[in-house]
Amino acid sequence: MPFLHDITAEIGGDHHPFDIPAVRSLTNGLTLDKKITFFVGENGSGKSTILEAIADKWGFSKESGNRSKSHTTREYDTRLAPFLRIRRLERPLDGFFLRAESFYNFATAMEDLESEEYCGNGYANYGGKSLHNQSHGEAFLSLFLNRFDGHGLFLLDEPEAALSPARQMAFLVRLHQLIGDHSQFIIATHSPIILAYPGATIYQFDEEGITNTTYKETQHYDLTRRFLQDPDHMMHQLLKEDDEEH
Repeated sequence: MPFLHDITAEIGGDHHPFDIPAVRSLTNGLTLDKKITFFVGENGSGKSTILEAIADKWGFSKESGNRSKSHTTREYDTRLAPFLRIRRLERPLDGFFLRAESFYNFATAMEDLESEEYCGNGYANYGGKSLHNQSHGEAFLSLFLNRFDGHGLFLLDEPEAALSPARQMAFLVRLHQLIGDHSQFIIATHSPIILAYPGATIYQFDEEGITNTTYKETQHYDLTRRFLQDPDHMMHQLLKEDDEEH
């Protein structure tokens, strides 16, 4: 049984973010009753806006982290959060909000905590060493492997940002383990590899709002498939169009 079942929102005006079609469609509600839900769509379609609002409403740090606010270094704008309504079925034992763009700030905050005499635990939650002493991709994977636990609610904004294709597959293995241990994930992603996880709900964000779709109906899958089938032809078309514009 998932922890989050559905969300709805009131519209707080015609200014940003309430002018985004996906945000406006929340008045009809959005069901999150699967162990894993994906948000997909172009940049600016509202995926991160809604995910951040859920994280803020749930009490997670707006930068990255759990329900502790102690390591926030800047205030992110989540004007949608006060208008959001979340229906919860039960409370998770663990949880984390990952914002890829502010992960450096989170890693710095963890470094500061480890330096405090009574708070340090030898980076046990991050593979035994500072996140800053690992590559970006290694730090992400260390977080997934060591910090995330069962019975948790995890909200991830573009977790593929630092992961190679092979590491994305390793992430899927860990994702499957945690789902088997009664965790729930809501993930905004552009990765056709991560999107392939079976049995997930996939919501497409576009100018029409939010629609339920399937993996092979997503633009991410279609463009990647067509590119890999004939990369020479695709590159020729792309560069030809660019040359014609100039």
